[in-house]
Amino acid sequence: LEKMTDLVAVWEVALSDGVHKIEFEHGTTSGKRVVYVDGKEEIRKEWMFKLVGKETFTVGAAKTKATINIDAVGGFAYEYTLEINGKSLKKYMESRSKTTNTWILSLGGKDYRVVLEKDTMDVWCNGQKMETAGEFVEDGTETHFTVGNYSCCIKAVSSGKRKEGIIHTLIVDNREIPEAVE
Repeated sequence: LEKMTDLVAVWEVALSDGVHKIEFEHGTTSGKRVVYVDGKEEIRKEWMFKLVGKETFTVGAAKTKATINIDAVGGFAYEYTLEINGKSLKKYMESRSKTTNTWILSLGGKDYRVVLEKDTMDVWCNGQKMETAGEFVEDGTETHFTVGNYSCCIKAVSSGKRKEGIIHTLIVDNREIPEAVE
């Protein structure tokens, strides 16, 4: 069982359809490169003579582009960096926090992760894009959807401040769910 003996990097990437685990094996003697996404092998290359370079693959339901960069940092040491959609993981997650809202909640003993993509108003729950119904209300908009037997609503209201923009609130059975920080 030689699996994962050359594991050199593990990343967690939060996307709309869930948090994905990316694992990278790099055999610096054999030149082997293996990429796993959520435990499933995506790329396997044996006997690569060039030990530096990049591996590109996709992650999640939206097939988000991911690239692992392999750089030499002197001697036989290597640095591994992950890029998502051409940005470093840190920069990608920072820009994502501006374009999405995420809520983690428990309903009837089951855990749910609800994500709102603010640019498209798409709502995702536990990896599934939800059927939604939007309506204009007196102070903004409401996006309605159902999770299990629970009726949910994301209210969008103006903060009244230009810098803050629109405030999105998830309401489930008349109670407000606090936003999660990922």
